[in-house]
Amino acid sequence: MKNINKILIAFVALVAVSCTADDVEDRPIIEAVTAPILLTPKADFRIVLSKAAENDIATTMVWNDAAYTGMTTVVNYSIEIAKVGSKFATPSVVGTTTSRFKSITVGELNSALINGGFTAREENSVEIRIKSTVGGTGSVAQFSNAFTIKVTPYRTPLASSLWLVGAATPGGWSWDNDSETEFPLVVGKTDVYSVSVMLKNGEAFRIFLGNNYTSNGNWDASRNFLFYSTAKFVITPELVNANDGDSNFKYTGPTGVRVLKIDSTAKTITLN
Repeated sequence: MKNINKILIAFVALVAVSCTADDVEDRPIIEAVTAPILLTPKADFRIVLSKAAENDIATTMVWNDAAYTGMTTVVNYSIEIAKVGSKFATPSVVGTTTSRFKSITVGELNSALINGGFTAREENSVEIRIKSTVGGTGSVAQFSNAFTIKVTPYRTPLASSLWLVGAATPGGWSWDNDSETEFPLVVGKTDVYSVSVMLKNGEAFRIFLGNNYTSNGNWDASRNFLFYSTAKFVITPELVNANDGDSNFKYTGPTGVRVLKIDSTAKTITLN
């Protein structure tokens, strides 16, 4: 009886292996035939992105479908961007879809650009293309033609940042066109802010707590010289009370690039 059972087990195992091998051999191979063709946007496309319009449509990508042989189900498309001349060595993905078109918002395009190492507030030459893929054994990616477009991304500040506004700073008393100066936390700190900024001798500035990214700014949430002096901060002699009715900071040092630092634990405000 034991021998019969052993024979039956061996037979079942042999049948299972045979079926598995047959399944693999009979499985259809999916091969690339025709790559997608990018239609729009073309090389004449140029756009300046704005935080205030981040939910608006920046552009709609349109392309011809890719073709594959075999029993394909769904073709997946990825929209890729890369720096000109990089040959898409490390592309950023703007979005994915199974359709042959996709609308890209200002925010989506801006995020892909910033994550891809493009420079904020400057016009960048950006190569853009479509990548197609499908599931299945033997499937390979196909890539469309590429167009070079011109895009100016906006900066993506930290939510924890403070902001400098005033005649002593490069942007003056304005929030228009990102003219305010970001005053970010030092990496790894929760109480130290630092920024390298061009300061103008004899002029004033104020520190603001938030930014709504519009030309109106956040004029009602701020800290002036009096706030810090009342809190017993030791303030560099190059910053004094402007006595202008708002007790703003007045910069008395030489015009030039300085590193402003506020340490809320040590209670110091320094300029280097």
